[in-house]
Amino acid sequence: MAMTVHCDIVSAEKEIFSGLVELVVATGSLGDLGIAFGHAPLLTELVPGPIRLILQGGTEEVYYISGGFLEVQPNQIKVLADTALRAEDMNEAAAKEAKKKAEEALTNQSSEFNYSRAAIQLAEADAQLRTLHAIRKKFGK
Repeated sequence: MAMTVHCDIVSAEKEIFSGLVELVVATGSLGDLGIAFGHAPLLTELVPGPIRLILQGGTEEVYYISGGFLEVQPNQIKVLADTALRAEDMNEAAAKEAKKKAEEALTNQSSEFNYSRAAIQLAEADAQLRTLHAIRKKFGK
């Protein structure tokens, strides 16, 4: 049996996950991270995209986060996300529509255009779609 560590994923709205995990895989600002029992303490920024949890017993769960921070302590992993969703709660049609609107906003810049906001919306929608496609590819959903 693999060693486990307690993991919490929380967003500004609510707690999304709390339990024992064998492994957490996320994308930090400097690249992919794999965190398991015994990992050195760490604090890093997370970029929008999927976060995978290998639960006690080997079951895998996937979540989408829109960014945030990952904190690793000797007995706990915390993911503090701006927004976090269970993969099954994600809406592909809404993500495609948000991506389309952000791309249109970037193309048709008006006097009230906010480039940073449109770029962030595009990145988040694209990350959601990448998460959904990765889940489908891995689990055949």
